[in-house]
Amino acid sequence: MSLADDAKLLLIPTGYKTSKVYSVFPTDGDGDFDYTRSGDASRVNPGGLIETVGTNIPRIDHFGGGCPTLLLEPQRTNLQVRSEEFDNSVWTKSRATITGNNAISPNGELNADKLTGTGTGTSYVYDGITLTNGVKYTISIFVKPIISISSFAINVFGGVGTAYFNLVDKTVYSPTGDFTSAKIEDYGNGWLRCSGTLTLSSATGTKNIGYGLIDYGGDQFYLWGAQIEDASYSSTYIKTTSGQITRQKDNCHLLNQTLFTDYPFTVYAKAKVDNFSNVAFSLIDSLASNKYLSIQFTSSSQIGVLRRDASNNDSDYYSFSYSIGDTLKIAISYVNDTSYKLYVNGTELADITSGTSIPFDHNDISLGQFRIASDTGTRNSIDDFRVYDYTLTNTELTELTTL
Repeated sequence: MSLADDAKLLLIPTGYKTSKVYSVFPTDGDGDFDYTRSGDASRVNPGGLIETVGTNIPRIDHFGGGCPTLLLEPQRTNLQVRSEEFDNSVWTKSRATITGNNAISPNGELNADKLTGTGTGTSYVYDGITLTNGVKYTISIFVKPIISISSFAINVFGGVGTAYFNLVDKTVYSPTGDFTSAKIEDYGNGWLRCSGTLTLSSATGTKNIGYGLIDYGGDQFYLWGAQIEDASYSSTYIKTTSGQITRQKDNCHLLNQTLFTDYPFTVYAKAKVDNFSNVAFSLIDSLASNKYLSIQFTSSSQIGVLRRDASNNDSDYYSFSYSIGDTLKIAISYVNDTSYKLYVNGTELADITSGTSIPFDHNDISLGQFRIASDTGTRNSIDDFRVYDYTLTNTELTELTTL
């Protein structure tokens, strides 16, 4: 028998229906999670294509292949209109021509446009977007080179900044100006998603944001799915037409659970680090009184253990080096209200024997949120979540969390 067989609750996100994500254990339905999201949202389906799913349909995501993950995201708005229509008049062409609906896009439809550079200077397609001073934005675009292109750029004109990408070896150059980071992701079939994050330091106003070539007149590439978000990282694609579109947040809860009702217990999750925005990838909480135990990612390469009841509030942070895109296996095993062990990727980070006393009052389990009642949600990709109603040994914790 494996450790999975001994779990009181085992969620491996493959089975689902509208408003429900099925757990493997228990088999009587007591461990099935309720899921809600108002409106459409996108995911990568088993065939590797981006597809839209409707209201309250859980997003079982297959990006990158391998085991599917339960994708949970916060509310986001795509500020860029006509996100797939670069031949539309809202887009200005600078030393470039656009041929509409010229290639199969990442969603499997013939709706990707082709940009051809003209002349000898830089070639761009761009649109004006209102940005606010001091606000952080992430800009992204899907690109497929027709020939080898080593210098593709996302540019915020007027000296604001540029994010540069090598589409040949799929790497990024050091971003300039207000851009602080850039990323390139492989979506298969030659499609790459390029993104850059900036904090605007100039005056609030309309900024021209463009996608194009640096001194490569005559070169060509396909483009699709432009997205601008008021956020520190890119989320899944949000299609727009004539206006901005908001995707609502995902909610995934097991409310009023009775699978375990006191110490000891162990909570485990295998999750992908999608961002550093103080993300709680799993939460045990009480809806009414805002009491919780939460495991948190931070931007300073730490794992946070956050606990709260009616009278006590305790936060412990432990150093652990990880990066965006890494997979972490995390387990926290509680002996009683003051003692716990924390393991990450086979390493013991904490063995606390006399911490703050937090009585057991965890009626609800939430994934992807810090507090059930008030949190706006964070991005998480979870492919294994478990609860044990006992304390695992050091050997078991090492085995469970080793990659």
